[in-house]
Amino acid sequence: MPAPSKKSFPLRLDPALYAALERAAAADFRSVNAQVEVLLREALARRGIKLAPADPPRRGRPPKEQSDA
Repeated sequence: MPAPSKKSFPLRLDPALYAALERAAAADFRSVNAQVEVLLREALARRGIKLAPADPPRRGRPPKEQSDA
């Protein structure tokens, strides 16, 4: 199953900042990556920068392919 297209890049963080992100993510039942995305979206919204809503993650089995046989 191909992964959704997302931009990946290396990010260097202070260890204390990363630990704080881990705690905040755990409290919200998110991964650190998802927590960073949420925080960035909130920060941009406070600055008045509008973004399209994020696509929700796909859950469950993919639909069966139809065969014409």
